[in-house]
Formats: sequence, structure tokens, C-alpha cells
Amino acid sequence: MHKDDYSAYTMHAMTEPEALSIAEWRYEAPYEFYNVTGEVEEVLAELLDGSYYAVRGNAEELVGFFCYGQAAQVPGGIRQGLYAGEHVLDIGLGLKPELTGQGRGLPFLQRGIEFGIKRFAPHKLRLSVAAFNARAIALYSKAGFTPAGSFVNAAGEWTTTFQLMEMECRRPE
Repeated sequence: MHKDDYSAYTMHAMTEPEALSIAEWRYEAPYEFYNVTGEVEEVLAELLDGSYYAVRGNAEELVGFFCYGQAAQVPGGIRQGLYAGEHVLDIGLGLKPELTGQGRGLPFLQRGIEFGIKRFAPHKLRLSVAAFNARAIALYSKAGFTPAGSFVNAAGEWTTTFQLMEMECRRPE
């Protein structure tokens, strides 16, 4: 699969083996913030709640995941009432750690955007990204997202500023 060919990515409802695999992914500093933590039962319950979708690439390799709706919202933003709006779909995503920094982000993101628009028919997409993650913010900007505010989230040992970003959905002609 060419790294720019997002149509080669397939998406489907998360399975238990995929959820277990994702729970073991470990990102290096400063991205360790994105490591899945918690009791296995709780992690599986979240990843298998129907809002998470696995993404597979060439050779059916698990390359990442997307989540849509409330699962993509950060508690600090929820507490501050920042996820309001009609016909707005929140999206979250994760690319397998070994595949980051290789130019795969844009086609991966485009596949998740396309899937979300077809499945949920939103007017606008919104995502929350850790403000320190300049690499992701640059990717989201390149895909058409624009800044839409920020908030602070405190969770366990992490207190992190998040950037909200939004994108109007293109309507099929």
C-alpha cells in the first residue's frame, strides 16, 4: 500500500483481540501520554463499547483505530461544556506507535474522516488534541481542521492543555 492511498485502509467494529493489542501499544516520550492504562476489563469495556473502529492496512495489519462521539471527548472539555452543538461529530484516533512519523498520518486521518461522514452524516467534525502535540496539530491543520478553543484537563498525574479543532464537512454533490 502506498502511504498516500487512504482507500487501502479498511475499518470495522473493534474486536476483542484488536482491543487487547491496542492496550499493549506504548508510545515514546513525550507521547507516552497516549498509552492506554487501566484494568484490562475497563479498557476492553471502553474499546468494545461500539464507538471504536479498528483500521487495517496492507496484509490486514492492525494500524490504528478511530472512535466517534462521546468516546472522543476529553473529560475536562465535557466539564466545561465545550462539546455542544448540533450535527457535530467528535472524533478520536490512534496510529500504531511504530507507524508514527512516517508520513502515514494524512491518509490514515482521511480514511477516518470519510468513514465518520458516511456513517454519521455530521455537518461538522471536531477533535481534541494535546496542545504539546505539534506534529498532530500540523496534520489536522493540513487536513482542514482549524482551532476552535482550548481547555485544561487534569487526569491522574497528567494536567494537559488541549486544543479543540473543527472542520466543516464537505457535502457530496
